Amino acid sequence: MTSRLRELIQQLGEAIHESVIESEQIAGVVQDIRKHGFDVLLMLEATIGLNEVSAKNADAGEGDAEAGGEPGAFTRQDRDFLRSLRISVEGDTDEDATIEGE
Repeated sequence: MTSRLRELIQQLGEAIHESVIESEQIAGVVQDIRKHGFDVLLMLEATIGLNEVSAKNADAGEGDAEAGGEPGAFTRQDRDFLRSLRISVEGDTDEDATIEGE
């Protein structure tokens, strides 16, 4: 794994962390729990899987059929997961995918 790839993975982790701590919905629920006399410790685990795309597969147009066969494209499940973390996907055509700050 290259140092640039490690840096990108770290940036992804930081982006996920920022999305969680900036979530008004999470902050509201935590505040409600505290009102009931409890302190909250929230620990999340994210598993990031990488599959290297070979030049042969990329040239052949092989990819996820649901993602339109484009190398590096996200599946619907990928987009739904990222949306649940309030991460928008550039070029996503779903209207609610790019809504930020709700």
